[in-house]
Amino acid sequence: MDHESYSDEYLRGILRRTRTIAMVGASPHWNRPSFFAMKYLQAKGFRVIPVNPRAEGQEILGETCYARLEDIPVPIDMVDIFRTSDAAPALVDSAIRLGAKTVWMQIGVRNDAAAATAEAAGLDVVMNHCPKIEFSRLSGELGWNGVNTGIITARRHKRI
Repeated sequence: MDHESYSDEYLRGILRRTRTIAMVGASPHWNRPSFFAMKYLQAKGFRVIPVNPRAEGQEILGETCYARLEDIPVPIDMVDIFRTSDAAPALVDSAIRLGAKTVWMQIGVRNDAAAATAEAAGLDVVMNHCPKIEFSRLSGELGWNGVNTGIITARRHKRI
């Protein structure tokens, strides 16, 4: 897999088959990027379960926050990593053990060794991208702000 760029179909496929996302590094603070991304993804129909040991037991946007991925009591489709690149290998190992289908590393997060481990286990991997931004770009919403997304569509708010 070329992790320098991802095809729209690859990203669209991941987002279409994902229903439950574990967001590692989710913040209870409204002004943090993870909070905004979580809120957006929930509004688009995803269940986003926050993972943050500092916020364990708290409710973030209506979901109980867990300390570790292993503590989540439901199956997870995607692990969204809002942590530093050096945290990725352990999180990938957890994602594999839990049967996740995708590991998605946020903007600024890249770990090629962790990606290779995930791919060897059959998981899809995205690095240095945000699912919120990609969803809005692929659905045409990002263009509403004047951003040239390269996607032409007349559809509004339709799940990609």
